[in-house]
Amino acid sequence: MSIEEQQSPITSTQHGLVLGRQKKGVLLFNGIPYAEPPVGDRRFKRPVSPASWDDIRDATRFGPAAPQLPSGGMTDSVPVNWNEDCLFLNVCTPAIDQKKRPVLVWIHGGAYRSGQGAVPWYNGTSFALNGDIVVVSINYRLGALGFTDLSRFGDDYATSGINGICDQIKALEWVRDNISGFGGDPSKVTIAGESAGGFSVATLLGCEQAQGLFRRAIPQSGATHHTLTDDVGKVVADLLMDELGVESIDELKSASVLDILEAQARVDVRYNQMNIGNGVQAFYPVEQNEVLPMPLRESIRAGVGATVPVLIGTNKDENTLFVTEKMSSEKLRYQAKAYGRESLVEAYREMLPGATETELAIELGTDFTFKIPAIRLAEDRVARGADTWMYQFDWESRNAHLKATHALEIPFVFNTLTSSGVDAFIGEGELPQAVSDEMHGVWTSFIQGDEPGWPKYDLEKRTVKHFDNNSSLVDNGELPRLNAWEGIR
Repeated sequence: MSIEEQQSPITSTQHGLVLGRQKKGVLLFNGIPYAEPPVGDRRFKRPVSPASWDDIRDATRFGPAAPQLPSGGMTDSVPVNWNEDCLFLNVCTPAIDQKKRPVLVWIHGGAYRSGQGAVPWYNGTSFALNGDIVVVSINYRLGALGFTDLSRFGDDYATSGINGICDQIKALEWVRDNISGFGGDPSKVTIAGESAGGFSVATLLGCEQAQGLFRRAIPQSGATHHTLTDDVGKVVADLLMDELGVESIDELKSASVLDILEAQARVDVRYNQMNIGNGVQAFYPVEQNEVLPMPLRESIRAGVGATVPVLIGTNKDENTLFVTEKMSSEKLRYQAKAYGRESLVEAYREMLPGATETELAIELGTDFTFKIPAIRLAEDRVARGADTWMYQFDWESRNAHLKATHALEIPFVFNTLTSSGVDAFIGEGELPQAVSDEMHGVWTSFIQGDEPGWPKYDLEKRTVKHFDNNSSLVDNGELPRLNAWEGIR
């Protein structure tokens, strides 16, 4: 490829030619449609392939994100440009040639409410340059537009409660069919994501329809406990229609996007007061349909995804990001009861002598939402003989209250410590580049097809790699917590 071609690279997809750009030694193709716009009659329906185009499509700018209300998330440094026409993906590649490179497909987090593939923290340049890896980031439908179970209205809406995951499957099909035109190998795809992106990776892992579309998986702060039963999904749909004052699917499809988003926020309040989701939020993926015909954890236990090697883990202090007020003893007990057992408070006081109520609330929330589900996913897989490695991110932010908080590991994994917004997370001081180098190296090796460098997780030693300034291996470190949660969820 000539210098001129590198500056204005053009490659082909099944739907037409795309024009990218060169930046910092890699080729970028952004805003490529992988499905038809889910607007008008296609709203709430399963994604279908995009229409072809005759001219060369400009892929030098990101496409809009999925519709979302302001999240206040620390990874959002600029206002989000969103549109209902949002099913786009981005490709970062070392070169366009016949070399068959491993591929990373990144699924963003944001509680299935916010986020996009264009967040600077997810810049794939280091993976491309250091690991000769093609990186793909995607958008998918969020909130009520991606996860409202409207199957009562007929077969066209059979997947409406899980369309955000269907979008992800469609994006993976696009990768299978097109990534060779970007220097990638469709047989060497690793899916990875954090938070709701990690939940998504675990969901895809246990989804029969997604098998064969990836060979490895990395759920970061995500596991199989984050789906809704069909009964709860129908309640959420009832609440949405009530808030919008509509009774038919046609009325719902004609509602404005902003009205739907505002109604979604009101549904969240009512739903949380009902306490029916077993800790799972409204507008999360709904089970018992053609995509997830059985509860997700049962699917994993039945062996779905068992041939896929998995690297899974959590952060030591996930919930410091969410616990923003001082907790009283009464609130702590209410929290533990909502999680399934009030006696959890005593168990945690015994494990963590001297901890304040607020510190105990953070530990309980971290374990309920992230750590225990991740360990259970690992152990369910190990019981099926599936290759699984576990990690924990322990490096603590200089902003003392955050510690090793939720999402902090992302810029370490991507080697994007200097990206916009990261400094607010890690705090002042010298960049912890050595920790990033180690994690980025482990992820790179795993995506390339190697083992991560420590023993596989098993039910005897339960070895976990702890990433920190001085990383270490810990065996059976979480047994007291596992015992405390026995029989819950």
